[in-house]
Order: sequence, then C-alpha cells, then structure tokens
Amino acid sequence: MKLLNLYISPGHNYFGHFGKPAGENPVEEVDVLECVENRGIQGDRFFDYKPDYKGQITFFEIETHRRLCDEFSVFDKSPEVYRRNVITEGVDLNTLIGKEFEIQGVRFLGTEEAKPCFWMEEAFGKGAEEALKGKGGLRAKILSSGTLTK
Repeated sequence: MKLLNLYISPGHNYFGHFGKPAGENPVEEVDVLECVENRGIQGDRFFDYKPDYKGQITFFEIETHRRLCDEFSVFDKSPEVYRRNVITEGVDLNTLIGKEFEIQGVRFLGTEEAKPCFWMEEAFGKGAEEALKGKGGLRAKILSSGTLTK
C-alpha cells in the first residue's frame, strides 16, 4: 500500500450538520500524521471524539477518485474533497474491514466502510453519493501510536 496524501481537519463540515449548511473548516494536507493509540490523529476533528470510536482514522483509494473523475468528467477536484485522512494506492480497502493491519509500524483495525452520504453531492458533484456506495473508504481504529508519512 502506497500513501499518497495525508489530511487533517480541525473541525466538522458535514458530520452533525444534517439539515444545516456545511461548515467551512479547511482540510489541511500534511507531511506527517501523528497517530495516537485509541484516540485518533493529533489535530484532527475526531481526536478524542469518544471512547473506542470506530473512525479514529479514515482511508480512501485514489483509484476510486480517478474512476469518479472519469465517470463524471470532473477534473478540478482533489481527493481532499472526501475528507478522509489517508489517500492510498494499490489496495482494496474493503478487504481490511474486520482485520488488523500495519502501515509504517502503526497498527490499525479496519472497522467498516466510511459510507458516503448526501454531502458527497456538494463536495464532489451530483451522482457522487450513489457512485461511491461500497467504495467510500475505510474507517479504522488506531491500535498503536506512531507516525505516518507519505
């Protein structure tokens, strides 16, 4: 698995905004993610969100982003629009659901698909929510502390 992009966001734009406008918190691309066991990523909106949270870190496949760009002829969106923490290449993230895995010495437990929601229509474009079903990324718990770099 290759790591292409690493992102954090200090606040929620969509999570908890049902029926309200999206927030305006930026997504920041970083060179290093500080993963803290059972807590999340330093500086990210889900750090210490709640005990044993299943989405302490999220992953998304660049291959899915490229497919959507081609399918919808959208070439002005970067993979940060999905608001996932790690953009990967070369692995089917769905195969990691329910499994422990390790990247750069940091251990994770894949918990579930990061299911797309109606906000994807705003973030990427009309039709994105349906097109992302089954390929919305991976939510995971952080099982050991350490850093990820691209």
